[in-house]
Order: sequence, then C-alpha cells, then structure tokens
Amino acid sequence: MSSPDPQVRAARNHSTPTGGRGPSGRGPVVAVTGAATGVGDLLTRRLAASEEVKQVVALDERRGEVSEAQWHILDVRDPAIAEKLRGVDVVVHLALDLDLESDPAARTAYNVRGTQTVLTAAAAAGVHRVVLCTSAMVYGAHPDNDVPLSEDAELRATAEATGVGDLLEIERLARRAPRAHPGLNVTVVRPAVLVGGTDTALTRYFESPRLLVVAGSRPTWQFCHVEDLVSALEYAALEKVEGELAVGCDGWLEQEEVEELSGIRRMELPSAVALGAAARLHRIGLTPSPAGDLAYTMHPWVVSVSGLHDAGWRPQWTNEEVLAALLEEVEGRHTVAGRRLGRKDATAAGAAGATVALLGTAALVRRARKARRRI
Repeated sequence: MSSPDPQVRAARNHSTPTGGRGPSGRGPVVAVTGAATGVGDLLTRRLAASEEVKQVVALDERRGEVSEAQWHILDVRDPAIAEKLRGVDVVVHLALDLDLESDPAARTAYNVRGTQTVLTAAAAAGVHRVVLCTSAMVYGAHPDNDVPLSEDAELRATAEATGVGDLLEIERLARRAPRAHPGLNVTVVRPAVLVGGTDTALTRYFESPRLLVVAGSRPTWQFCHVEDLVSALEYAALEKVEGELAVGCDGWLEQEEVEELSGIRRMELPSAVALGAAARLHRIGLTPSPAGDLAYTMHPWVVSVSGLHDAGWRPQWTNEEVLAALLEEVEGRHTVAGRRLGRKDATAAGAAGATVALLGTAALVRRARKARRRI
C-alpha cells in the first residue's frame, strides 16, 4: 500500500507555516533536545526552515545533520545544559528513551532525571516556556472511557505498560514545575498511537500474523503520524497553543474496520488466557512487552484534539492513511506476542503456530515450576 503524495497532504494543511527562514528571521529562539534523531531531528529541520523562528538551538549527545541550527553536544541530565539555554525563549524536550529493548531502570533514570534537569535548567536560564511530549496512553485504556476522551480527562493510566510509568512521572513534573518556578509555562503534547519510524508495542501489534483480540473487549484505534506530531510541536513552540494537548487523526477506527483495511484476520482469546500468558512470557524474558500493554489493544483511549483544532491546526493524515503507511512500514517484519522473529522462525512457525508455540512455552514453564514446588 502507498500513502498519499506528500505535496497533496501539505496543501491540505493550510495552517502549517511553510517556506525557508531568512537570516533576519524574527520570532522565538527555540531549543530542541534529542535533536539528532527521530522526532527531534524532524522538528529541528522544520523550525530551521520556518520564517517564524529566529534561531534553533539543537542539543543532543551527538551532532545532527541540520547545519542551520546551533549545536551543543551533551547529555540532557548534565546541569551544564542551563548555560546552553541562555537566551532561549522556548525549549522543546524530546530526549526520551522509549525503546522496548532498553533496561527499564536505566530508561526511567534517563527519562525522569533528564526532564527534571531540563525544567530546572530552563527556569534558571530565563526560558519562559518548555514543551514536553508524552503520549495519550497516560489517560489509560479502560472499558468505561468516554469516546473520545476530553483533553482535560483524568490521567488514569498505571505504570504497567512499557514506558507509561515514566510518562506519568513526566506529567507530574510538568504540573509541579510552574509552582516551583513561577513564570515558567509548561505545555504538554500527547500523541495517539505514533507512526512513522517508530517501534512500539502498539506498532508491533500490526507485525503479527493474526491480530490478537481479547474476547469481550472493545478495541478502538486512533493514530498520529509523526509529521502531524511535528507540526503540533511547532504550534506549541511558536506559542500558538498551550496547556495539555492531545494530537492525532480526527476520529477513530473500530477493530472490525482495522481488520478489513489491513486484511489481517483476528485471533480471539479469553481474557484470562491472553493476560496470563502475556504476563508469564514477559516474566521469563520471551517478550519485551509487559501484560499492561495489552490493555491498549482491548479498551478505548481515543482522544479529542479540540485544543489544537481551536488554534487552527489540522492533521494532514487520516486514520486510514496512517494505518496504510504503518502496514507498508512493517511489511516483512514478523512479531508474535511483542517478540520479533527472524524470517526463518516466522516461516517455520506459520500464521497462528507461533502464537500457539509461545503460549505453549508459557504453559510448560508454569507446569515445570509447579512440579519443582511439589518436590
């Protein structure tokens, strides 16, 4: 499947600033952490080309490829970052580790300490706004969620899903920072299922030979293409929006629509079997995803994007287009229960066979443990 022509999408989004930034560019000086890769790299490129930005300061542990930016090479946990932020108006903090394969303790230490340091350093340097990026996952996936959730809905997530504990702590830091540092504005952007060069438990769901559906659940899907996230972050950096903002495609897809559009059939399991197996597989190290990730494929957590809409922002991508782009991106990858398989493994296992094998492994481990306890 192919996604729409980029020029067509750009033409649809009349609210997005375009054009190159001249040497006399007026507007804020914007610093971006994590600027060398991923979303940080894309945002740095976009801001450097904007006529509404005076200067871009890029911070990362290695130098990126945007020559128009002023680069500083350092770890965001280094208090010396405060000196690098002198003269900066807005900081967009994107130096986060959400890698499924990262050591959880090291990941949390980096994410939380890095955010604390950036907020404190920004206040000390006289920065008046920090933009943080978390995820709509912080709202939690629950069967009684409103569809869609309002942006000011209670954050009911738990720390049981990959990286969500870190994101919740970042949200708490965001709410405390203006009280600890009067005059510092903190804006939080929460994307839906992020697609576009990303590797998460939710994108890996679509690498499976069958889409696991837990019996009795009501999955709903709302995507956010990385291009739309970058344009929303630009809005926040240019101070066109503030507060707590969700970002994603308009509307959502039901599970049946996802299956029809993807052409991937479902594999339905009872809740106790699916959750129990997921927990055991993660505990014995067979899969990187804890059982908490399953909730986000079971219950609704789609969000309203009214804050950005009210400011004139519109997504360039639809849910259908992002799903098509995701399927194109993951083509040839083989994942079962969050565990990525080699081509040889996937071919040998077959469509549902790999899932059965993993579930069987978990059952055998459980029986072996019971047998040891009886001896």
